Amino acid sequence: MFTGIVQTQATVAQLHDRDNFRQLTVEVSPEFLHNVALGASIAINGCCLTVVAFTETTVSFDIIDETLRLTNIGRLAVGDKVNFERSLKVGDEMGGHYVSGHIHCTGAIVKRERSTDNLALWIEFPESFKAYVLAKGFISVNGASLTVGQVESNRFSLHLIPETLRLTNLEHADIVNLEFDQQTMTIVETVERVLNQRGVM
Repeated sequence: MFTGIVQTQATVAQLHDRDNFRQLTVEVSPEFLHNVALGASIAINGCCLTVVAFTETTVSFDIIDETLRLTNIGRLAVGDKVNFERSLKVGDEMGGHYVSGHIHCTGAIVKRERSTDNLALWIEFPESFKAYVLAKGFISVNGASLTVGQVESNRFSLHLIPETLRLTNLEHADIVNLEFDQQTMTIVETVERVLNQRGVM
C-alpha cells in the first residue's frame, strides 16, 4: 500500500530484457533505501514492484509480461527518471490517498497548458474506464496522488503546482501509468450491478 506522495525521482541505471521479461535497476540516493530488504515493495512510476536485489544506491526489480502490458515500465530507457515511493508503514502520515500500486492502464498526455506558477496537463485514457474518472476525484498518475480537474469524455485535466513538478517526472512525461481510485470503482460497479439486477440499466 502507498500514499501517492512521491518521495523522489530515481534514475534508470540498467535494463536486462528477455522474452516477456525485464529486469530494471534504478539508482537513488541512499537515504531512500534505508532498511530496504529483499521482497520489499516499492512503487516505480506508481507500479508496485518487488525488490530482488539492492546495493547502497541501487535497487533491482523483475518485471513480467502482465506488468509490461499494462504499464509504461517497458518503455523506459537507461537514464530515464522514474517516480519512487517506498511502501506505507503503520504510523506514516497519510498525505495523499490509498494507492495499491496496481496499474489499471496507461494514458497519453495530449496537451500541456503552462502559466507562471503551474502546469495543466490533459490526459487521454481508454474509454472503458470513463465511469471512474470524476471531477475533483482522486487518481494516481505515475504514482502521484492527484485531484482530477475537468473531465471531457475520455480526457481529464490535472493542475500541477511547482512542488509536484519538482518531485515527479510528470513535466516531461508522455505516456503515464494510471491507477483509478479503488473506492470510486467499487461504488460505481456496485451501483451498476444493483441497477442491472433491478432491470434499470
